[in-house]
Amino acid sequence: MKKFLFLLLFLSSFLVQAQSYLPKSTGVVIKKSYYTFSYDEANEQAKWVYYELDPKFTNGKAKRHNDFRPDRSVRTGSATLADYRSSGYDRGHLCPAAAMKLNPKAMSETFFMSNMSPQSPDFNRGIWKDLEAIVRDWVRNERRLYVVTGPIFKDNKGKIGKSGVTIPGYYFKVIYDPTDKEKMIALILPNKKCSKSLSSYVVPVDKVEALTGINFFPQLADSKENSLEAKSNAASWTWKANKHRHSASSKTTKSSSSVFNSSKTNKSGKHRCRAITKKGTQCKRNARSGSNFCTQHAVL
Repeated sequence: MKKFLFLLLFLSSFLVQAQSYLPKSTGVVIKKSYYTFSYDEANEQAKWVYYELDPKFTNGKAKRHNDFRPDRSVRTGSATLADYRSSGYDRGHLCPAAAMKLNPKAMSETFFMSNMSPQSPDFNRGIWKDLEAIVRDWVRNERRLYVVTGPIFKDNKGKIGKSGVTIPGYYFKVIYDPTDKEKMIALILPNKKCSKSLSSYVVPVDKVEALTGINFFPQLADSKENSLEAKSNAASWTWKANKHRHSASSKTTKSSSSVFNSSKTNKSGKHRCRAITKKGTQCKRNARSGSNFCTQHAVL
């Protein structure tokens, strides 16, 4: 019984602490167990997602199950799987699944559609995946990080689905490291294939605030907040995980919607699904009418 009460106290203290640096902006704020977000109904996705990281999150054993699903906690209705189907865009995580390995619940909650944003496959499986990997490296070294990430609705690329999900032109990530020598860093990346090094996308936090209207880490004393936000310096962070860059875009996996093959019409007048399976071969099923993919791969 004592162990159970201790666990409850630990979880309660964690949840309170995890919300201690929430950004300030307009929009409906929704709290999950291990991250919080502000939902932007006009664009059918989160305006920002906030989460705390320490090594137990990234070193956990929870497995990924790809249980994408609408988020019923969004009263106006979140985006759906159908919105992304055959759109040509990935369901890009804002709070990364790989950073939420603490337990099955933490992992599963990252697959709510409210945590997704339409990302170019070259971006999602390339530099965005690399950035997520390097943040995991940072938290193992720095012990604790507070992260805010989200879309920047500038130079948008249109909308997808019946819900009208906006395809953002850019994405941001802002990180506060409170340990040892405090520091912050911010990055802005275009929603497309990126060929530059990750460190070249570092910008002052103030620039992200100007583009998004979000006030990051307002709980800090003004003097400290202003100083840290003005000193978003790439040289203050290690970039060894940059070796991962673009490795994802060269691999073919079913779970990442595959690399698409050319679509050829068979004798029946139908054409084969363009997805590539885990074995590296083209799917043998016929594509659905009006789509380049079969029923199974159309939702990936």
